[in-house]
Amino acid sequence: MSSDTPARVESATLQSRSPSPDDHDTLTLRALVSTKDAGVIIGKAGKNVADVREQTGVKAGVSKVIPGVHERVLTVSGSVQAVAKAYTLIISQLVSNAPPSPVPVSSPVTHTSIRLLISHNLMGTIIGRSGLKIKAIQDESGARMIASKEILPQSTERIVEVQGAPDAIGRAIEEIGKSLLEDWERGIGTVLFHPSAGEERGNRRSERPSYPRRSNGDSRDHGRSTPPPSSPTSSQQPANLRTQNISIPSDMVGCIIGKSGTKITEIRRLSGSKISIAKTPHDETGERMFTIIGTPEANEKALFLLYNQLESEKERRVGRDAQQQQEVQE
Repeated sequence: MSSDTPARVESATLQSRSPSPDDHDTLTLRALVSTKDAGVIIGKAGKNVADVREQTGVKAGVSKVIPGVHERVLTVSGSVQAVAKAYTLIISQLVSNAPPSPVPVSSPVTHTSIRLLISHNLMGTIIGRSGLKIKAIQDESGARMIASKEILPQSTERIVEVQGAPDAIGRAIEEIGKSLLEDWERGIGTVLFHPSAGEERGNRRSERPSYPRRSNGDSRDHGRSTPPPSSPTSSQQPANLRTQNISIPSDMVGCIIGKSGTKITEIRRLSGSKISIAKTPHDETGERMFTIIGTPEANEKALFLLYNQLESEKERRVGRDAQQQQEVQE
């Protein structure tokens, strides 16, 4: 890449393969927390998070500190009940470590909130038709839920803020978790959100705690040459360009390209990003590399369109398989 086009390099993975059978019973729930709260969650020498793991049996951790970034991602995995209990313990710890109110109160304030990261395609599962599901969760738990309409940058995730007392939030999380597991297939293909700031975004590896598929994949991706933008840009545009490498299973590439390239052409046109596709798999997984070049906004739209195309193909294949199975039974 030429020096006058300082595009930032990122890496992500679009998942389309079915999770393992264990994933049907295991919930991985991520939340966005402040750096200060992350310190409380971890505790001195990791004591607090270790206690949570021991008391609930979950796997729990917080993403690494990134310079200039004031948010980190908390990831908790386990059974629905264990994850809900873990979040209750974590939130209780945050409340007990909150600074005292400058105004005297008759009883301690226990109202707080947690920002959950939820796949855009699973939001409908949580909200329900006409908002009935989210209303039922709120009524049953006593917590309040606010679903953001915006998709987080460079991802296909949105925020659901759950507000209330720790126990109420825990009850809401348990109901949310049940809903997510019941409709788990809709979460396949989620591009996870990772907090980042300016220059640091391209200098770090993406972490994928929900989908541990291969190690050192990003280092290989970053080593690939990246084609320059095909169209001329103004003097201000190159500094805002980013390059994002996306791994897609070979058996799904055809559905994204479309007949005579019609679908990928449409995605390029709608997003404004340049998208190139490797002709052969880039490693032993059999996946092929898609390279997206454009502004952050254009790349985000390209990711969203690619993700939706994968979802449509997955649903088509599920329907086809179900029909074939029915025909065999008949």
